[in-house]
Amino acid sequence: QVQLVESGGGSVQAGGSLRLSCAVSGFTYATYCMAWFRQALGKEREEVASIDGYGSTNSTDSVKGRFTISKDNEKKTMALQMNSLQLEDTAMYYCAAIGTPWCNGKFASWGQGTQVTVSS
Repeated sequence: QVQLVESGGGSVQAGGSLRLSCAVSGFTYATYCMAWFRQALGKEREEVASIDGYGSTNSTDSVKGRFTISKDNEKKTMALQMNSLQLEDTAMYYCAAIGTPWCNGKFASWGQGTQVTVSS
């Protein structure tokens, strides 16, 4: 079965950086759209960034220029490099996948999440 396992979360001061990783197994990783979502306490889950089966990326406006999503198809991992972290970035971050190359469908596979906490 599809397995998505996040790692790399932690506590960091504002302005600092973290790199999240998602280890993937159980499906044809290179052909799937994958994405990072986050959910802050008391707020709805939101999509942070995505990368489709062809390598094209997208991200929400609030993280543009600060976060970079990438995939390493050989190592079967997906990463989210987060720079210039802000207090508003504090959330549980989730790795997710769609069973198609395009990112216009529902994310059916999810990891358990990794916590990112940004402090002043």
